Amino acid sequence: MAVTVLIVEDEEKIGRFLELELLHEGYEVMKAADGREGLEKAQSGKADLVVLDVMLPELNGFEVLRRLRKNSDIPVIMLTARDEVMDKVAGLDGGADDYMTKPFAIEELLARIRLVLKKRGGGASVTGQDKNQLKVGKLCMDVQRYEVSYDGKQVELTHREFELLKVLLENKNIVISRDTLLEKVCGYDYMGETNIIDVYVRYLRSKLDDVFQVKIIQTVRGVGYCIKDEN
Repeated sequence: MAVTVLIVEDEEKIGRFLELELLHEGYEVMKAADGREGLEKAQSGKADLVVLDVMLPELNGFEVLRRLRKNSDIPVIMLTARDEVMDKVAGLDGGADDYMTKPFAIEELLARIRLVLKKRGGGASVTGQDKNQLKVGKLCMDVQRYEVSYDGKQVELTHREFELLKVLLENKNIVISRDTLLEKVCGYDYMGETNIIDVYVRYLRSKLDDVFQVKIIQTVRGVGYCIKDEN
């Protein structure tokens, strides 16, 4: 059974970004948009770990943690936009397992989740899967080696081209919206051009579709993009 992570975050964009990353890593996800709802879901016994924002409506994160610790020892990682030592002390003294300041690298949060679960003895229940090799037809991606090839021929990609292709391959046969791709490839706090995903799709097509005379990335008008299994 997969580990279930409860995200208590009132900023919808950040909450969605975290949800997508956790789902991709094999976790199940619950969400709450305010402190009162978060406390209720954390006390329900359905979650294995809580990612808890400090600045929340209804009840702030410190109050949620204080009430939660009266009858639960569920692992809690706290998030805050303020890099204040006293906030960290208050959170850790209140029973938090770890504490992170926004903005943070998602890889670091995932690593801390794994560490907390390992300490609590829950790490083994995360769904395991081999993500190093992604394939559709003659298109192959080696995630670990950061290599892409088509029919055995190497394809040179930039970092963002690689990341965009990786998201599409990981979610093959599923249409991914431009907003979701933007969050996954550029991060939830990206403030640049909104059409950047369309630009990188064109770059990928110039290196794959145009070179090998194929149609790998499909456009679903008004929705986004997808890569489908070859029949």
